[in-house]
Amino acid sequence: MRPRLLFGLLIPLASAGLFARLGVWQLHRLDERRAFNTTLGARLAEAPVDVAALPADPAQGHYRRVSANGVYLYDREVVYAGRTREGSPGVNFLTPLRLEGTGAIVMVNRGWAYSPDAGTIDLSKWRERDSVSVSGFAETYAADAKAATAPANPRKLHQLRRPIVESVVGGPVLPYVLVQVSDKVQRADSVPVRLLLPVLDEGPHQNYAIQWFAFALIAVVGGVMLFVRSR
Repeated sequence: MRPRLLFGLLIPLASAGLFARLGVWQLHRLDERRAFNTTLGARLAEAPVDVAALPADPAQGHYRRVSANGVYLYDREVVYAGRTREGSPGVNFLTPLRLEGTGAIVMVNRGWAYSPDAGTIDLSKWRERDSVSVSGFAETYAADAKAATAPANPRKLHQLRRPIVESVVGGPVLPYVLVQVSDKVQRADSVPVRLLLPVLDEGPHQNYAIQWFAFALIAVVGGVMLFVRSR
């Protein structure tokens, strides 16, 4: 057998092995997504709790349904930049809420508003009431926030970073962000578009796996046919 023919066969077989490995990886991602959906569905189905009653470990309280009563501190608000909605650029509003009774502070993601550069917006035009009752789900801060470099403008963030938020607020905040999804405020132009609950879906992993396995099959069949014809 000529080395050139053998080499021509090994290339498609090696490619098929790579494609099959990528297909297996996508199936592994699918299993992870299903496990995540099980946890997410269970937490979203639980009755809402006060945000201050969530576990100290953010991993245990992530995506739990929560509620809070308190007073907004609009003068310490943070812009969560680079947020999109239906293809349009914009920002989210991270507003400190001083909780009723305890005085603790939790950041509330009040929702989205259009911004041409996805970072600049007049915060004064988006103020709601001072005393509010909000409900939604618990989001967590970035795990590597302490290691990240401080932004030039600490009041405009592209990542949920607790130390930077605390520097703006002027004190500690709860280890969760309350993402507001509903409230009793009548819809108005000054009210941001509320965010939606996380979606339970399996993503594209199964389709990707099928594609990679199909590529592997094509590589094997094509490589063998080419080898036979060349001989």
